[in-house]
Amino acid sequence: MLDDFFSRALIAGVGLALVTGPLGCFIVWRRMAYFGDTMAHSALLGVAVSLLLEIEMQVGVFIIAALVAMALLLLQRRPGLSTDALLGILSHSTLAIGLVMVAFMSWLRIDLMGFLFGDILAVTRADIALIYFGGAVILGIVLWLWRPLLAATVSAEIAEAEGLKPARARFVFMLLMAGIIAIAMKLVGVLLITALLIIPAATARRLAATPEHMAGIASVLGAIAVAGGLFGSLSWDTPSGPSIVVAALVLFLLSMLVPAFRSGRIAGGDTR
Repeated sequence: MLDDFFSRALIAGVGLALVTGPLGCFIVWRRMAYFGDTMAHSALLGVAVSLLLEIEMQVGVFIIAALVAMALLLLQRRPGLSTDALLGILSHSTLAIGLVMVAFMSWLRIDLMGFLFGDILAVTRADIALIYFGGAVILGIVLWLWRPLLAATVSAEIAEAEGLKPARARFVFMLLMAGIIAIAMKLVGVLLITALLIIPAATARRLAATPEHMAGIASVLGAIAVAGGLFGSLSWDTPSGPSIVVAALVLFLLSMLVPAFRSGRIAGGDTR
């Protein structure tokens, strides 16, 4: 019989994996891994702001991540700096500012390692409710915007010509990323969120024949990685968040032994 805390962690982790699968596919297709890191690193600044203003942690993280996404969109319109350079500036500066703010709040006792690497074993029933309710909302919006997002991934110009409003779809996708980061932070931490988004999606790319199949497989692989990491953590007394990422990496390495599908490619980031 599994302990209650372990069962809660398993339920929460599987719920998170079901959402990160489709979102991670768009990150892989669009080659936006560095963007994912930037959004994740901004979460620590969101934590610091939440503690300073005494508001809900997830609300503060979502607001800061959304502001970082909007700042990136505005800065990209200014000539002179590449997107990679802007992402590097935003990623490291938000993480550093968050750490400095936390250091100045000496009146608070903060588990910094918990924020950086997560503590999925500490999730409560309220956290599970937030994960499944928030995840359902995010998945619903992804399904609603699936065609515009996919079309913009293939070609923003063609999507614009077809009236699919790729700029709006991209902005909403950034807000969805902010939302999933706010939800996932407690489970796998600031430094591991992007890994849970990218590794299952990258694994699914070798196994899927269509974009829709890839999204579904990525969710299933993420859930398997969560279960494998948690049981591995229980067996070998290792940190739960990093163990989940290691399990996802093992699945990716195993997928390298399987011949990749050659159909269902997406221009600009195929599903091979």
